[in-house]
Amino acid sequence: MVIIRMTGGLGNQMFQYALYQKLVSQGKEVKFDDKSEYTLSNARPIMLWAFGIDYPKATDREINKITDGSLNPLARIRRKVFGRKSLKYAEKDCNFDAAVLEKDPAYLTGYFQSEAYFSDIKEAVREAFAFDEAIFEGLETELKNKITIYQIDIENTASVSLHIRRGDYLSNADIYGGNCTEAYYAKAIKTIKEKVPEAVFYVFSNDDNWAEDWCKAKEEKTGSKFVPVAGAPEELGYLDLFLMSKCKHHIVANSSFSWWGAYLNPSKEKCVIAPARWYNNQDCKDIYTPEMLKITAEGILIEA
Repeated sequence: MVIIRMTGGLGNQMFQYALYQKLVSQGKEVKFDDKSEYTLSNARPIMLWAFGIDYPKATDREINKITDGSLNPLARIRRKVFGRKSLKYAEKDCNFDAAVLEKDPAYLTGYFQSEAYFSDIKEAVREAFAFDEAIFEGLETELKNKITIYQIDIENTASVSLHIRRGDYLSNADIYGGNCTEAYYAKAIKTIKEKVPEAVFYVFSNDDNWAEDWCKAKEEKTGSKFVPVAGAPEELGYLDLFLMSKCKHHIVANSSFSWWGAYLNPSKEKCVIAPARWYNNQDCKDIYTPEMLKITAEGILIEA
């Protein structure tokens, strides 16, 4: 058996589920540990249900067996004498780690943020991440109507999703900051407009008030239309991802969330622009898909 530890927000959960699909396609028995991370007070909500996904869950006994984590007194004594015999395996870094696909039995930890883990089954992955109608159930009428209007507009314009991650990215600037700069976005916008002169930019951010001011300033400077997509709180983040995926082109942040927003668009005509440096503390070369255009923090387009 292989157990994958689920961790992080929706984008990370999707990468972990894509790995699950790959391992299952290899004939392995695979389950998730969705307890260890998500019983913490600051845990992000599990949102895979937005795709109608019901995944197999490992029991406490299965987790303890594979990690040698039993609190049984005899097990504790044995660990003190002989050491822990855990089958935990942590992904080496932010790039594709082939060993992840070979371990069995194993308890896998990591983010697995690369198409390389599932490139041969990528169409099945996209099919698994088809949004379920349940995402609209229980929404307040005002919010549901707003999402519907955004969707209609996005589907009937030369729409470009533009993701600006603030909030936790500002407080963790040593890792995430300095990559998606104003120069990055300016060059990305210019590059898109050269390809799609009638582009309409739909701006997704976790800071609605800031995004509204930013959009107004960009409209005055560029003459293009910028639409701040607002109204969905973080616990309904799948609504933003749904709208992102409906856009025809994409400017992503160094975020797994907007990575998937672009990836779920199956069009071969799409233009996807990404920051040339993903994290400050690692060289994440395998996060990029072949169609992505890379732009540096200084606003320089890297020629393929």
